[in-house]
Parts: sequence; C-alpha cells; structure tokens
Amino acid sequence: MGKHSFRHLRIKTPHTYALLLMIIIISSILTYLIPAGEYAREKKDGQTLVVPGSYEQVQQHGVSFFDIFRAIPEGLMSGGEIVFYIFLVGGAFGIVHKTGAFENGVNKAMQSLGKYKVLMIPLTMTIFSILGFSIGLAEETIIFVPIGIIIARTLGYDALTGAAMVILGAASGFMGGMLNPFTVGVAQTVAELPMFSGWGLRSIIYIFILVAAITTVMLYARKVKHDKTKSYVYELEQSEGHTVTSMHIARFTKRQACGLGLIVLAIILNVYGIFSYGWSFNEMSANFILAGLLAGFIGGLGLNGTFDAMIDGMKDILFGAMIVGFAKGIIVILENGQVIDSIVYGMTTLLNGVPSALVIIGMFILQFMLNFFIPSGSGQALTTMPLMVPISDLLDINRQITVLAFQYGDAISNVLFPTSAILMGALAVGKITYTQWLKFAWKIILTWVLICCIGMSIALIVGY
Repeated sequence: MGKHSFRHLRIKTPHTYALLLMIIIISSILTYLIPAGEYAREKKDGQTLVVPGSYEQVQQHGVSFFDIFRAIPEGLMSGGEIVFYIFLVGGAFGIVHKTGAFENGVNKAMQSLGKYKVLMIPLTMTIFSILGFSIGLAEETIIFVPIGIIIARTLGYDALTGAAMVILGAASGFMGGMLNPFTVGVAQTVAELPMFSGWGLRSIIYIFILVAAITTVMLYARKVKHDKTKSYVYELEQSEGHTVTSMHIARFTKRQACGLGLIVLAIILNVYGIFSYGWSFNEMSANFILAGLLAGFIGGLGLNGTFDAMIDGMKDILFGAMIVGFAKGIIVILENGQVIDSIVYGMTTLLNGVPSALVIIGMFILQFMLNFFIPSGSGQALTTMPLMVPISDLLDINRQITVLAFQYGDAISNVLFPTSAILMGALAVGKITYTQWLKFAWKIILTWVLICCIGMSIALIVGY
C-alpha cells in the first residue's frame, strides 16, 4: 500500500515556461521585500557607466499583479532582436535540414573518421569553443543544438549528449573569452586595460576548461551507449531516438555540400562583419536568410518547398525563441521595481574588510550570483566593473584579475541559472527539461568553479 501511494506522490518536473513564470512571480515579490535604490550613471565614450559610491535608496514601488504578465511581452520586445534572430536563423537551418544536408553531411564525416567516430565529440566541442572565445557565440547556440543531437544519436548516444556538446563547447570558449568582444572586450574597456590583453594565461586556463568539458561529455556518452537506461532523457529517447535510423542510407550530394557551404560562409561572413563593421543581429539574420534561400533553391526544394521548409524550421525553434521573452521578463520585473542596483550594492558591501587573497574569490562568487539578475554579459560588465575596479585598486589587486573574476563568474552561471535565455532556449529546442540538465551539468559546473578559482589564485601569486 505504501509503495503504491509513493508512486502516486511522484512529483512531475514543471514545464520550462511554468518554471520561468514562477521565477517572475518570485521576482515581483522581491520588489516589495528588497529596498528600491539606484546608482547614478554617466556617459563616457559612448558607454553608460555606474558611478561608484553614488547608490541611493528611492521610493519603494513594487510591481502590480498585472505587471507580472505584462513583463512577458515587454521581455519579448526587449529581446526582440534575439527572438527574431533565432526565428530567422531557425528558418534558414530548417531549409538546409530539409535538403538532408546536415544528416548526410554528419554521416559522411563519421564515415571519413571510420573507427575514430568517437572523435566527433571532441571535434564538435572544440569547434564551438573556438566560436565561443572568438565571436562570443551565445544566442546562436540555440540554433546548433538540433545538429548536435543528430550527431549524438547517429553515434548511438542520446539528445542530452548532443545538447551538451554544443552548450558546453560554446560555454568553454565563452569562458576562455580570449577574443570575446561582448564580455572580456567590454570589461577591459571599462577597466581601462588594452583590449584582449592578458590572453596568454586566459588561453592556458581555457585549455583546462575545455578538456574538463570534453571529458565529462565523453564519459556520460560512453555510459549511455553501454546502457540506454542510464540516460537522463531515457523517456525522450524512447519516443524520438528511432528517428535517426534512416540517416545511414542517403548519399551526401554536391547540392547538399553546397547548402552546408553557404551556411558556413554565412557564419564566417558574420564573424568578419562583427569585428570589421560592428554588425548586430539584424545583419547576421539577413545573411542567414540569404544563405538559407539559396541552399533551398540549389538543393532542389523549389520556390514553395523552400518557404515551407523555412516555416517548419521556425516552428521547431518556436519553443526556444519564446523562452527568451520569459527569461527577459524576469529582468523587466527587477528593473521596474528598481531593485537590481540594490542587489549589486548589497553584494559589493560584503567584500568590505575581506583579506585581499579572498577578495578575488569573493568577486568571482559575486559576479556568479549577479548573473542570475543580469544575464547579459556586456550589461553585467557595464554595471559591476565600475564598482569592482575601485575595490581592486584599494587592495592593490591587478585590474586584469578583476576582469577574470567577472569573466568566469558570468560565463559559468550561463549554463546554470534558469534566467539565462540562451540555456533555457537551447534546452527547449532539445526537449530537455531544466532538472534533467542539472542532473548532468552540476559536476562540470563544480569542476569549472574549481579550475577558475585555481587559475585566479595563480594569477594573483604571479602578479598577472
């Protein structure tokens, strides 16, 4: 009798949207509990910077009941560029997917590797990590998750392995950040350091971070291959895993190769455009649309078939794109209640009187926690670095180490907190729940924290 009752009491994992709505509601309650306050800000070289020591409490005005629901469309609008970028790139990838280019291309790559097929995991993760530390691959990660899942399932692994290859691969590079203009670039600019300086030590720490991620994914993949029931997404694999069996038959044609080439060309062009012309999501979206349409026509889908495939691609990505709005809605609530600056102030005051050797770890933890409230890397840099730099100056800590503390705290938390639109979107596309992800990811997150703390301690000792 007892056993049966426990079965009935089994708690079902909340829907991703439900989880985010809960956090929005909790955030709205916090606007009544946390004192409202704000820092003065000033314009400097086109950037809005926080003025240290300028925090003042303001009149409390907690958000209303209707503001909770208003935050979702406001979140969608504030993240509009990202949302539509995901939709349009999803459409372009949908076209290429319809031509069979991805599946057959992956199949061809694995045939070429022969008995070394297992190398697909480290190769894929290394490629994404390079994109992570060079162009700051973040929102784009969502688009590549289906490809990662195709690779994983073809190799006999599960969807979680595929998603992890993309998410952790990109996150490893993002954490390394040697040439990332959105985090390290912004943080070093605020700290008045030469852009991308200190890349040597960053590169060494990055190698350890990437190796740890690859090892974690490969060990999990091997466990799943030996015993499918060990998969954290076993039920998903039971319902969807069979869909890859047809992939072994079709031949990789020149037309399909051309379609893949166009997508690769669009990515390279976007990288060049970001660095040379300061392109935003609008220009990048346009390039992907053009590449997708050309791939459809060359791949023989015809006019109507190409646009049908585009719509299908957008449908597949809808779940992930809309999540951006929900995740941004949390920030909208906290901003409207004017409590984000209060949270920043409260956390920075904790560092007062702490020995200088522990301040770096304190800054790291602080940046880690703040990422829950400020998921944007560049936004977090512009908010916190003006406050961190004076602290490090007073304690004779090199500003470069302060940038490291921000960089690692921000990047690691991107794969942990549900306020990360990138993480939640990527999981949604792979139909993986947040709790399933946590079961898998907590070990690598702890490992990364340890590697980064050791790296920062060495940096402090050697006078980095």
